Amino acid sequence: MAPTRRDTLKLTAAAGLSAGLQPFAAVAQKATGTNEPNYASWFKYGPSVNERWVVAETQGNPNFVTIRPKRLINAPAGKRILAIYPRPSSAYDIAITKILSVFEDKLLDADLAVVNFDNDNKRAFEAIKQAHEGKFDLILSMGSETTAWLWEHYRGGRLPVVTVCSKDPVVLGQSPGYNRGSGTNFAFTSLNMPIDVQMAYVNELKSKLRNIAVLVDSRNISAIETQAKPVMDYARARGIRVLELSVQNPANAREELERMVRDATNQMAKSDPQLTDSIFWVTGSTSVFREISTINANAGRAAVISVVPEIVRGGEDSAVLSIGISFESNAHVAALFATDVVRGKVKVGELKVGLVTPPDIAISFKKLRDIGMTIPLSFFEAAGTIYDYDGRAVRIDGVNTATQTN
Repeated sequence: MAPTRRDTLKLTAAAGLSAGLQPFAAVAQKATGTNEPNYASWFKYGPSVNERWVVAETQGNPNFVTIRPKRLINAPAGKRILAIYPRPSSAYDIAITKILSVFEDKLLDADLAVVNFDNDNKRAFEAIKQAHEGKFDLILSMGSETTAWLWEHYRGGRLPVVTVCSKDPVVLGQSPGYNRGSGTNFAFTSLNMPIDVQMAYVNELKSKLRNIAVLVDSRNISAIETQAKPVMDYARARGIRVLELSVQNPANAREELERMVRDATNQMAKSDPQLTDSIFWVTGSTSVFREISTINANAGRAAVISVVPEIVRGGEDSAVLSIGISFESNAHVAALFATDVVRGKVKVGELKVGLVTPPDIAISFKKLRDIGMTIPLSFFEAAGTIYDYDGRAVRIDGVNTATQTN
């Protein structure tokens, strides 16, 4: 999801957070040339954004972006929302695209500022300070790292916070329960689904499961606590052999995964020669799921299943199946929460944890055929996203996309 030059503006450094978001006509001029915008290394979005929004870069500050609806381009600033990123991620690209789509569908009169604090405490504190000075109305906490930082340093703060692309707040001890509000300035959404529900799907798929290899990033604590450990505990309690494949250095993830997945495949084959009752379980660790091609190349005929629906896609570089919550679905819930909070319809601390049910199921029939695997009819009926035997999309987000030909 690369940003385009069309409708990208340059703002002076004075148009930063502390100055608020001025009417764009007063501070912006059209960008020229073919160079990428300053923010291109960490902030990306889908092409649909350019249809209804104007994205502005800030001269002298590549970690700050402002966004305004085109319909309000010359209007005074309305509501102000700050999205805080900890780093670049394709998950955040998907999420911000969905959030902006929902805001416009709801005709929310709001400008957005997006800040990348790069997991730096000083930058994070400065962003909060400037959000107060700029009289912002709400913070979108993008990613589990941002949410953990804000929970530690900004719980009880002046501005309401809505979390996006963040792992289970109950498991992480941030929320007292799924069916009650936080009682603080936080409203939580979750990328996770209850483990018993998730594994019920796995049991239907592989009723005689013998081996499960869980792939996770050792530095992604939220993925370990909410997506890896619950699955491993569940499997061990039922006599299923667990292999924990933990990436130690994300920069070397490809080399580490190549070795670990190959070794795990050999180990699983000792008790399951055909690998029909063995699976690789890919967690929502970016350093792991972005190496799906490496995982596939070394997994043999074992099914590669992801908790991230976006990792099921056209072509070869796809998981066989996904059972989880998509970044897009989670962002949709977060955008609805944010809209209601800034419009004063709800109190942020009273919102229950935003869970997506039923889960998002995605299927690649091409990968199913590659490993000689079949799935229950119920999975096909429930799947929102399906790719056919040639890797072509035939159903996306529940909408059939295939065309009939004579």
